[in-house]
Amino acid sequence: MTLIKSISGIRGTIGGKVGDNLTPVDAVKFASAYGTFLKQNIAKDNLKVVIGRDARISGPMIHNLVVNTLVGLGIDVIDLGLSTTPTVEIAVPMEKADGGIILTASHNPKQWNALKLLNAKGEFLSGADGAKILEIAEAEAFDFADVDSLGEVTENNAYMDIHIDEVLELPLVDADLVKTKKFKVVVDGVNSSGGIIIPNLLEQMGVEVIKLYCEPNGHFPHNPEPLKEHLGDICKLVVEEKADFGIVVDPDVDRLAFISNDGEMFGEEYTLVAVADYVLSKTPGNTVSNMSSSRALRDITEKHGGTYQASAVGEVNVVELMKKTNAIIGGEGNGGIIYPSSHYGRDSIVGAALFLTYLANQDKTVAEIRAGFPQYYMSKNKIELTPQIDVDNVLATLTEKYKSENISTIDGVKIDFPTEWVHLRKSNTEPIIRIYTEAPTQTEADVLAERFVKELKEIAGI
Repeated sequence: MTLIKSISGIRGTIGGKVGDNLTPVDAVKFASAYGTFLKQNIAKDNLKVVIGRDARISGPMIHNLVVNTLVGLGIDVIDLGLSTTPTVEIAVPMEKADGGIILTASHNPKQWNALKLLNAKGEFLSGADGAKILEIAEAEAFDFADVDSLGEVTENNAYMDIHIDEVLELPLVDADLVKTKKFKVVVDGVNSSGGIIIPNLLEQMGVEVIKLYCEPNGHFPHNPEPLKEHLGDICKLVVEEKADFGIVVDPDVDRLAFISNDGEMFGEEYTLVAVADYVLSKTPGNTVSNMSSSRALRDITEKHGGTYQASAVGEVNVVELMKKTNAIIGGEGNGGIIYPSSHYGRDSIVGAALFLTYLANQDKTVAEIRAGFPQYYMSKNKIELTPQIDVDNVLATLTEKYKSENISTIDGVKIDFPTEWVHLRKSNTEPIIRIYTEAPTQTEADVLAERFVKELKEIAGI
């Protein structure tokens, strides 16, 4: 089964059988369910939805299916075409739309695609709303419009430029200062829409851009998840070009990773830490990240006099806790920065602009900045699931075994040991159990991960 239905949308591989994969029938069915949900819950005529997609190969096909399904329901569509997840998120409220759909499987390989669903604020749907859409889809309770009531499509390809303008107007973004530094930056856009918007942003901030894989043709030149093992080309190019640093984004541009000037990974976990250090130095306050993220954000927040809290994994959970705690900045340790002064969504465009301003304010190289943060090391592992594995039982058994430790079961099982932690949870987007560990050294993090992978497999009988 490679069709994953969750409260955050539907994700699957292209082709195959209906209900098993993301086929045209499944795309139409879930677009119908989303449009029906809006019609049932918003009491007005002429509903409007914003749609954008990343550059993956199946994008145009899925895009046409989804747009025309909404038209068939009598819903007007603002079609952004090739876009980014955060761009669609800012477009929804700017267009006074009733929702949005982003067609992207984020960091998944090219055979995957997905429908990610937004509310009228341009934020991901709540769990309760997502559950209702799944119910509507299951029941196929759709009522399409008659011929005189079909929706209309308006194309608007200006929103990536509008997004850049919005970011440059943020008070903590200082493009004039950045221009004086004459930075040189290598950008890996993984041949998706990040290859357009990130270089455009940087050039408007006076940065010399070296482009790597910035053709938005959907042929990902490496695994699109921005992890060290996939990024040898940009690490090498940063050194060859004597660049100040490198920027890597995933296909829908909500995850941001940096390469230091020495060609080493800055660390996805430290993207948020660095940007938060800058933001908190100017506007002190609270922060939030998910419980699979580094303790370094907690340390930086407390250094600036704020309070840090951890949410369950998932952007909607981070945003909910950020709102409750009036957090100044937050996000996820996978390079996802959420800056409410812009909008409540992970945004690499905002993150890159803030980081450039931070760097321009420092008389240090990127490698020196990284060395100045609290040093933690993570190990990120996973176990492939088969239908026979009872994940809940496996995690319950582990919880009982470690009940004398500091345990959280808000989201899977997180065990906080005095100097290290392990977080085990079933993924929302892939058929796997994720095992994340963090410790003061890489060796300790790896050893802890190996220990828990072994324990999980023994309990599961695999």
